Amino acid sequence: MALSAFDDKTRPPQEDELAAVLGKKFGLWNDLQSRSAARFAPLSIDWGYASKNTGWGLRLKQERRTVLYMTPCQGYFLASFALGEKAVKAAHESALPAEVLDVIDNAPRYAEGRGVRFEVRSAKDVRNMERVAIIKMANC
Repeated sequence: MALSAFDDKTRPPQEDELAAVLGKKFGLWNDLQSRSAARFAPLSIDWGYASKNTGWGLRLKQERRTVLYMTPCQGYFLASFALGEKAVKAAHESALPAEVLDVIDNAPRYAEGRGVRFEVRSAKDVRNMERVAIIKMANC
């Protein structure tokens, strides 16, 4: 089964399907997109199919830099980032909650940075993801 709730490679998710899968969390999905669009304008928002293991996800990109990825799951979604060590250091110097820093610290390391995935289930999570995005974009 794919990470995303949507794994049909032949077509990206439609708005009504996304709303049905996310349920009450659909508003949080839209809120994170809106906050990102306002903060990092101009922002391109594109669906992409990564692999059969990952499925469909939304990429939010400012010019050539990806701000974050959003992956719909059943009843919640994931916000994913590639954080370089400069951004990791800045995150530790910020007022991010300990649980967010724990996820960052335990994330796998790749050439492009740490692959960090957060479950987004509340308005507080959306605010934390916005803060992580700000830190990432200021410390690339």
